[in-house]
Amino acid sequence: MISVIIPTYNAEKYIERLLDALNNQTMRPDEVIVVDSSSSDRTVNIAVSKGARVISIPKNTFDHGGTRTLAGKEAKGDILVYFTQDAIPANNRAIEFLTLPLEKDKEIAATYGRQIPYNDTDLFGKHLRLFNYPEKSFEKNLKDREHMGFKVAFLSNSFAAYNRNLLESVGWFPEGVIFGEDSVVAARLLLKGYKIKYVAEAKVYHSHSYSVFQEFRRYFDIGVFHRTQAWMLDTFGKPEKEGLKYVKSELKFLLNQKALYFLPKFLLKNLAKYVGYKVGYNFDKIPMNIRKYFSMNRQYWEKEKN
Repeated sequence: MISVIIPTYNAEKYIERLLDALNNQTMRPDEVIVVDSSSSDRTVNIAVSKGARVISIPKNTFDHGGTRTLAGKEAKGDILVYFTQDAIPANNRAIEFLTLPLEKDKEIAATYGRQIPYNDTDLFGKHLRLFNYPEKSFEKNLKDREHMGFKVAFLSNSFAAYNRNLLESVGWFPEGVIFGEDSVVAARLLLKGYKIKYVAEAKVYHSHSYSVFQEFRRYFDIGVFHRTQAWMLDTFGKPEKEGLKYVKSELKFLLNQKALYFLPKFLLKNLAKYVGYKVGYNFDKIPMNIRKYFSMNRQYWEKEKN
């Protein structure tokens, strides 16, 4: 039995397309649960009209890990598929491809699918998806940390499926993390000896075109995550090597696209990422109001303050 879980907040722009796409899957989910953080638009009405079960929570109680755990415990499925509200299946076999490995191989605890950029995404956003989501599928286990480093624990809840029993065995998603609840679970599953599979055939459209300041804020949060989850860096390795690989790949991508006019923006963006990461990693040295201004997850800091 397959349960799909979608956390939402003012998702009117995407939710109808997402739910229609789920209803047209070759392997239709047995239930769809929308966990809504008190949207002020038509999200809930649309979800109900499309047959989804809606769980409403106060906006200020949303927690990347805790909210997904709440819905997971409510779900009936033995396979839980998590979406973000802006990830749309690219075809009608996305769920089938994503969940099949979990049915076939009981050592695989989680799978995640390929994220394809929307057509209107800028070149930087397109490269990010191409870098993180290649054309070929692969499996990862703990031994792969020797050559993959920190990235071995990469997994995205924008489109991921879990063996419910194994997710429960590692304590579900952690509460109180700024984001990256999926990577924490991936790390815990790998340490217990399970495998994670990237399924390139399972595709969703999902991408963003970040401004320079948004890149700063995104990397500020990554720095906070690495500082607060230092055990992951100690276990799997530092992220610097992967970061340098990414910068080289992005530059090569821009050159191949003959987009030399983007080089100043390339430099600005990567400077913003570097500074954002360093500031985020040392978040405890800056005032709370500045942390909230720099972060993409301001609600996290509200909870920290309380």
